[in-house]
Amino acid sequence: MKNLEERVTELEQMVFTVKNILSFEEASKFLNLSKSYLYKLTSGNLIPHYKPQGKMLYFEREELEEWLRQNPVKTQMQIAREAQQYVMSNKPLKK
Repeated sequence: MKNLEERVTELEQMVFTVKNILSFEEASKFLNLSKSYLYKLTSGNLIPHYKPQGKMLYFEREELEEWLRQNPVKTQMQIAREAQQYVMSNKPLKK
């Protein structure tokens, strides 16, 4: 049987799948970032966010998900496949 902490964590995760707009605290939990680091990202305009009244910060879940997908790291298989495609499409002309 799951303990109370595990159940609360699961419920928090379910909230993120339903809500479109997240508060600062919810975004911090959703991204698994400290509040201070998230504030640094917002103050540097490095993460998409909204300030409707000029004070409170809000985030759109889909934009955060897109932000998380920045700079993907390719697997060795993907790199090898791309290299093979490059070589095949750029064969030198025969004289």
